[in-house]
Amino acid sequence: MQLKVLAAYGALLRPLNLLTGAFAVWVSAQLVARPVPLSVMSLTLAVVLCFNAGANALNDYWDVDIDRINRPERPLSRGLVSRRGARGTGILLLLLGSLAAVNLPPVAIWLSLGLALPLMVLYTPLFKGRPLIGNVVIAFILGLTFLFSGAAFQQLDVVTIPAALAFGLTLVRELVKDMADVTGDRKVGVKTYPVVAGLTRAGRLAAGLSGLVGLGALGPLAGDVYGWGYGLVVIPGVCLPLVYILIRLLQKPTIPEAVQAARILKFSTIAGVLAIYLGAVY
Repeated sequence: MQLKVLAAYGALLRPLNLLTGAFAVWVSAQLVARPVPLSVMSLTLAVVLCFNAGANALNDYWDVDIDRINRPERPLSRGLVSRRGARGTGILLLLLGSLAAVNLPPVAIWLSLGLALPLMVLYTPLFKGRPLIGNVVIAFILGLTFLFSGAAFQQLDVVTIPAALAFGLTLVRELVKDMADVTGDRKVGVKTYPVVAGLTRAGRLAAGLSGLVGLGALGPLAGDVYGWGYGLVVIPGVCLPLVYILIRLLQKPTIPEAVQAARILKFSTIAGVLAIYLGAVY
């Protein structure tokens, strides 16, 4: 029984998201010109992992009614984790991340405690129900992972392109996820863009954003910012999936298509981070 509870809390924190965040920190460390001290690397990882895990737990705490419709497999939906347990876990992790953050350089402290933390805490109760604003907030938080890492390693300039790519891919994915969740959001009165504008208009917007992000992802390749390794991964891993999503969503989109597109974009985000690493090394 205890193993089942531990597994449920592990699922609550969303391990794949945490691995993606840790990978982003590691890649950021490879981009800077000088070796990153182990203590700084450890603190940066601690902040990113604790903040992401804490935000995931609080998101499930706030979204339990929606998840019972859209994501019945989530731990709170199945009753494997209590709302009180999710809230306590989220708060504890955010506190631990904050304690780690105060030991980093001033710009990193400001980005984490002054920007990321308030946005993470306020996202569901304040921003999620505002069409497109919630999507932009989540995309900004994901882009902040790179900016925060660059600030922690005291070299912000090398992480601006990864931050922009993460922002763009996440913005498309969050809009597509809202399309996939439109049934549950409509039932509980959450006014996301697909709820207020409809799936067709939301699909067109997502398709347009996919095209812009795909073109933007080719920019560093055309500008010779990164080496051949970047193109080797970004074209099949990011650009082609975005073209596929653009074509599918320009037609009359459906909820199952949005679910599939959201899954594709999750792995495209990882591919984008990998492309930047390979492009910087090769």
